Amino acid sequence: MAVRPISKDIVLSKAKSLNIPCYEQEAEKITECINVILRSYERLDEIVEVVPEVKYGRTCGHRPTTDQNPYNAWYYKCDIKGAATGKLSGKRVGIKDNTAVAGVPMMNGSKIMEGYVPEFDATVVTRVLDAGGHIVGKAACDDMCFDAGGFTNSIAPVLNPVDKRHLAGGSSSGCAALLAAGEVDLAVGGDQGGSIRIPAAWCGVVGLKPTYGLVPYTGAMAMLPCIDHLGPMTRNVSDCALLLEVLAGYDDGRDPRQIQDVSTQDYTAILSKDLTGMRIAVVEEGFHGAQQEVEQVVRNAALKLKDLGAVVESVRVPIHPDGFHIFTPLTMEGAYQTMMKDHGFPAGLRGTRFLSLLDEVAHRQTSRPFNFSEPLRLAMILGKHLMTTYKGRFYARAQNLVRLLTAEYNKVLESYDVMIMPTTLKTAPNVLLQDSSVAERLTAGSGLGRNTAPFNATGHPSLSVNAGHVGGGLPVGMMITGRHFDDATVLHVAYAFEHIRDNPTFTSI
Repeated sequence: MAVRPISKDIVLSKAKSLNIPCYEQEAEKITECINVILRSYERLDEIVEVVPEVKYGRTCGHRPTTDQNPYNAWYYKCDIKGAATGKLSGKRVGIKDNTAVAGVPMMNGSKIMEGYVPEFDATVVTRVLDAGGHIVGKAACDDMCFDAGGFTNSIAPVLNPVDKRHLAGGSSSGCAALLAAGEVDLAVGGDQGGSIRIPAAWCGVVGLKPTYGLVPYTGAMAMLPCIDHLGPMTRNVSDCALLLEVLAGYDDGRDPRQIQDVSTQDYTAILSKDLTGMRIAVVEEGFHGAQQEVEQVVRNAALKLKDLGAVVESVRVPIHPDGFHIFTPLTMEGAYQTMMKDHGFPAGLRGTRFLSLLDEVAHRQTSRPFNFSEPLRLAMILGKHLMTTYKGRFYARAQNLVRLLTAEYNKVLESYDVMIMPTTLKTAPNVLLQDSSVAERLTAGSGLGRNTAPFNATGHPSLSVNAGHVGGGLPVGMMITGRHFDDATVLHVAYAFEHIRDNPTFTSI
């Protein structure tokens, strides 16, 4: 892209817009200096970049027919075979449609991005293929991932295979629905406020938001770097541990969310049905406002862990209800800054930028604003208002309070191995009708992340496992949260519970 020389009139205009005094004679000299600096920009566009290798052949695939997509859970179907052998050999894998697969369209659930085709594989995609996984398609998600209900995908809401009258949850809605329907064995989801765990809970599958930075985000569409997570979604805990082994690890500086010494473990080897010596904290504040049946199922599930040798005790974490309030400015103001102003690639952070994606986001968000979903419109309007009116003060205060929130959870985790609470406070709601009101569409996903979102802010590993079912057969998720980079213990507790739950004598309530 050619960088054109700047004129004195442009300098004066920009200075005025910035409220910076600039006089005629000064403007002439500034113009001369700027045009010298712009030579670096011209040279920059001439230097050949090192781009990630696309290692495995593929065709672009196809949009599924209605018969091939009974739950609206697919965006695109494809057929990409990885290495001949590996940990994921023989496994069918779905990739959330916020994550790039070279040559396969990526819509991110939104008409804004419809028609964009990345030329690169996200790091997690390459790792799946290197491990022998078979990528069979892109899973539908909420519009720009900016909702948790599973109904804002611009093609159609994602239906829950447990009961098609109910939503699958979001924003990794397609991943959870495809797993529950048996159409994939594994899926890679994304979580910025509960978007792996909420649909996992509602569809009765397993979803892990790993420790922040454990799984590289390189090649996925960002919402806000400090809350962005990719992670495994599966039908059982052992597969979740297996997929985490493949996904986790340092990405050679490509992802600014990672520190260099990312700590990984042999997650499958640590799984055990024995919880002797484990101490488990049931967080009382996590049950506030829960449906009575949801509370009963999760409390019963937690108490069952005593049968495997664990100590299970009730604890108080008074700050927990405020965790959602602390998280809210991050996602409103931070997402506005990242998605609208920085086009998904915030300034000031090292790491890989994919220029085709940046260019597409920058162009489409200005040329297609009428395609924004109603929840996304609300968030962008509010984010801009808060950032311009209060100059980022509340965002800054929220970031400061994240340290306090983290410290309070860590105090509990000094005495206990994991914390337990419901993933969501209610079971999957009914599908919104086409004639639903604006108010219904704006509020349908409101508050769903009250228990999940705080751990996006603090970065603790957090997993949803099916705790049982309530009347009508709808699943209830139990959320298990552990210490930073101790994802293995979270998986261990979930695996042990799964063993109890699958015993024929187990009852949910």
